Amino acid sequence: MLYSEKVMDHFTNPRNVGEIPDADGVGEVGNAKCGDIMRMYLKIEDGNIKDVKFKTFGCGAAIATSSMATELIKGKSIEEALKLTNSAVVEALEGLPPVKIHCSVLAEQAVKSALSDYYTRLGIDPKPIVGEIGDCEDCH
Repeated sequence: MLYSEKVMDHFTNPRNVGEIPDADGVGEVGNAKCGDIMRMYLKIEDGNIKDVKFKTFGCGAAIATSSMATELIKGKSIEEALKLTNSAVVEALEGLPPVKIHCSVLAEQAVKSALSDYYTRLGIDPKPIVGEIGDCEDCH
């Protein structure tokens, strides 16, 4: 399998790894069955993503897509983060092998899951805003 230099860079030097103890939103997607689990932590201030961290258990592509997704939303507004797509993650990484595209779907879903948790904590129903967050089966 051939990975772009960008993918290798984000795998070997992932950005924003860790957790935020007092996160405003935490999302987890994936499952042990498919082998990739991503947890995303958001710190939100004035409607903007002030900080974002992730912890991913999975292959190199899962780590690279998590890292890139955090880079794409950090400092952005919630509205901009909600527009993050898996194809934007793939494009920013300069491509992924077809068999690894599901990792980018998980990265998008991890961001949306954390935003969903943020809205739930505010007492707002996240479904109309975030939409449905699929299961791992959706991405295979």
